[in-house]
Amino acid sequence: MTQEQLTQTLLRFFKALADANRLKIVGLLAQRPHTVEELAASLELSSSTVSHHLRKLADVDLVEARAESYYSIYSLRTEVLTRHAQSLLGQEELPRLATGADLDAFDKKVLQTFTDADGRITAFPAQQKKYLVLLRHVLGVFETEVRYTEKQVNELLLRFNDDTARLRRSLVDHGFMAREGGGGDYWRVV
Repeated sequence: MTQEQLTQTLLRFFKALADANRLKIVGLLAQRPHTVEELAASLELSSSTVSHHLRKLADVDLVEARAESYYSIYSLRTEVLTRHAQSLLGQEELPRLATGADLDAFDKKVLQTFTDADGRITAFPAQQKKYLVLLRHVLGVFETEVRYTEKQVNELLLRFNDDTARLRRSLVDHGFMAREGGGGDYWRVV
């Protein structure tokens, strides 16, 4: 199943369940099969309203009916619930639901707001979430597994803002970089 098909299937499934009475019907059918009349009496709804809700649930294969004498007996298809739960809660499936979303949109907006065309920081945001975006932006100039002297760190940070002490301290305080005490070397951690 393609990602688009999976998304559409899950949307139809959740739309079918997005009604308090339909959830109650699912709960009743989870206990045992029922006729429309039994469901209507239990929920204090008309038979036509219950039939409408059952059609919505049947459209996503959650319920099935079998004829018995003059009645249709409805039962819950628990395997469909299980299948949807597995597809939704599967660790590899959940991130795929974001396909097509711009995951970096927030970062781009923050950088556009707080940096100039050359990537220099023009102002420091008050919100930590936005400040961390700027720190990740700055962190890009540092290579992993390379040790830098404080002078080298300052030279690299000067590309972004004149307040190199603030940036250097923030990179360490927020766990992006580490340093040796007493003016020792700095290195990228993440």
